[in-house]
Amino acid sequence: MAFRPRQLALALDHAESYAREDFLSGPGNAAALKLIDSWPDWPANAVALVGPEGSGKSHLAAIWAGASGARVMSGRALTVAGLLAALATGALVVEDAAAADERALFHLLNLVREEEASLLFTAHTTPSAWPVAIADLASRLRALPVVTLQAPDDAMLRGVIVKLAADRQLALDEAAVRYLSTHIERSFAAARAAIITLDTEALRQGRPPTRALAAELFRDGVEREDD
Repeated sequence: MAFRPRQLALALDHAESYAREDFLSGPGNAAALKLIDSWPDWPANAVALVGPEGSGKSHLAAIWAGASGARVMSGRALTVAGLLAALATGALVVEDAAAADERALFHLLNLVREEEASLLFTAHTTPSAWPVAIADLASRLRALPVVTLQAPDDAMLRGVIVKLAADRQLALDEAAVRYLSTHIERSFAAARAAIITLDTEALRQGRPPTRALAAELFRDGVEREDD
């Protein structure tokens, strides 16, 4: 019997496109997109985008960074000593800002106001709920304008599935997209996990990413009627 080599699924890095034209707009993120597009006419120097994992916060932050020249950094990387360098361009994105050192956050908000700079926070929870001990910081976080990104509706979920598949160069037909959109949780994180699973299994089994394969993988998922 001839030996048939097994197809190995390689853990390749598939970068998602954060281009402005690739942002999928819908009812759940329209207010956030409007805020990003309205800069520099913001209601305050510092604003916050809040939403669940994969809801588009980083995509919107990247769009704004491209327009404003902002530096993008994680909350954990924010330090008091590095604030001047972080604000060198006059604009800054702090991703997962709730994880930042609160002294650094406090001095950053002061510096942004003094320098008339622009600051965009992204986070999973509203700034007023962040656990901080500095009373003045808590007060300033409560005063921040906040825009919340909502969970996707069914049409948006299908669009996200198509985009995530395209980012991985995974060719899905309409039947596969429809099946996935009605058998996974209605969330951006679930869509991302489903596409990764489908892509990995299609490669491992040497099969196309069809509805049949999707059904094998997700038949026990949440089932909803298609719109």
